[in-house]
Amino acid sequence: MKRNIVIATVAAAALVGGGTATALAVTGDDGAPSQLSEVRAASDGRADDVREDEDGRDDDATVAKSTKVTAADALAGALRHTPGTAVSAELDDEDNAVTWDIDILDSASKWHSVHVDPATGKVLSSHTEREDDSDDADDAARVRAALQGGSISATEAAKAAAAHGTVTSIDLDEDSGSPAWEAETRTQSGGTEHDWLVGLRTAQVTPDRSSDDD
Repeated sequence: MKRNIVIATVAAAALVGGGTATALAVTGDDGAPSQLSEVRAASDGRADDVREDEDGRDDDATVAKSTKVTAADALAGALRHTPGTAVSAELDDEDNAVTWDIDILDSASKWHSVHVDPATGKVLSSHTEREDDSDDADDAARVRAALQGGSISATEAAKAAAAHGTVTSIDLDEDSGSPAWEAETRTQSGGTEHDWLVGLRTAQVTPDRSSDDD
């Protein structure tokens, strides 16, 4: 009976502390295997998730710190290359190559994806989306409707958000009842991530409370 109490205590400690309990070859009074190994496995799984999350945050922070070209400058460079309305910019880290990935809607409602070097500001590549894609046309209509009456561009929104840290993405939220620019920033020290909303008419920056629900 005492042995079962000890096992339960160790299991509870592992669950509360998030640590790894040492596996013991202990059985209950009835000879049944202890559940301690299951507790250890669950604890180890949580620890692995925490390590993966921390590694991801560290990688994102390193990318943000190593970026010399700001979001606003990358947007300006992309628009010089491909005139139109910039709708989003994001630091894209794929295949160990970091670029600014910028979406632009031109006057003919065609979508363009422009990649900008975050170290030099040089346009690395660009391509136009398929003309016969009806989804692209629908997206264009929503964007134009959301921007109607607003005067703050993605570039201006990125500059406003930069007062709160290094901007790693800026995107138009056209689906909500009150359209706004969504910005993600990281602090210079520690790489802490913050989400913001930037007004389309005033460039006022406020915390994005909706991100707290994620």
